[in-house]
Amino acid sequence: MDIKFKLLASLSALFIIAGCGNKAEEKPQEEEQEIIEDVIDEEEPEEEVAEFPFTTPFTGEGITEEVKQRPILVTINNHPAARPQSGLAAADVVYEMLAEGDVTRFLALYQSEIPEQIGPIRSARSYFIDVAKGLDAFYIAHGYSPEAKSMLANGVVSNINGMHYDGTYFKRSSNRVAPHNSYISGENVLAGAEKVGASMDYSKKVLYTFYRDEESAKIGIRANEATVRYSQSSSFNSTYVYDEKTEQYKRFSANAVTTDYLTGEEIQLSNILFFEMPHRVIDSVGRRDIDISAGGNAYIFQHGMMREIKWKNVDGLLVPIEEDGSEVKLVQGRSWVHFVPTTPGLASVVTYSE
Repeated sequence: MDIKFKLLASLSALFIIAGCGNKAEEKPQEEEQEIIEDVIDEEEPEEEVAEFPFTTPFTGEGITEEVKQRPILVTINNHPAARPQSGLAAADVVYEMLAEGDVTRFLALYQSEIPEQIGPIRSARSYFIDVAKGLDAFYIAHGYSPEAKSMLANGVVSNINGMHYDGTYFKRSSNRVAPHNSYISGENVLAGAEKVGASMDYSKKVLYTFYRDEESAKIGIRANEATVRYSQSSSFNSTYVYDEKTEQYKRFSANAVTTDYLTGEEIQLSNILFFEMPHRVIDSVGRRDIDISAGGNAYIFQHGMMREIKWKNVDGLLVPIEEDGSEVKLVQGRSWVHFVPTTPGLASVVTYSE
């Protein structure tokens, strides 16, 4: 007997018992009505479901007020001497890419919240500025390559740089040695923007597409782990492991879990993306140029699943695209995006399934 049949049988028995009593003992209709009203009055009111008329542009999470804060993009040091970094857990999106040699750097995007402290901060590259321009973000770095210096001087993006404000808006930590010790506070981000006359109004209105709660993002093949290798050394290689309980990915770098120095919490991610891009070395120092306009192959990891997708540059914004041309839907939460060379051997992505 299934659950539905049991329920029907119970209801039938109730009506049979109620119909077998002595009619002389039946209560007046008015008294029955009073009893029913008392039962109704004693029922607990239904809980009100919170309604969120707006969503955060880069995490897709529901909020009560529209986001008016301009995105902030910060170049963060990823040298082993700079770990653990401060403020990573608050970033809506982190972009990771090669700077020179096998060394990667982060571009941390802040809009939903600005942490108390961000860093260590490192120097700009031309393609970092291209990403900031596509996002219409207020850009923060400490130092620059020759190409980046020219772009910043020509006002390609609104920015503040530690080369001009070291010791004022940018502070040095005594716990670490230069160049791994430059930080900026959330308060000084806004003060610096005011200093250089940069508007912090959200004007471009960049919006990604997200799954609704009732939709499923379990598309592709099972892949509980993904590893990206930028070199033979493990220092700049990372692994992402999906946790079924939290439905989030943990990040490991050089075999250590990635945490936020400010809070001590582990980085939790909903989406991991890999964009293949043309890379080339442009000087004797090993600095690179990355073509972020070409578009190409990509991979996305969500809910312990992986599928092949594409990416393209839409008015400067890097957008993940499905094979049919529609925009990829992201799972609500924070994302990590890797730029990996298209040339085989320079970097590789390895997946592991159950």
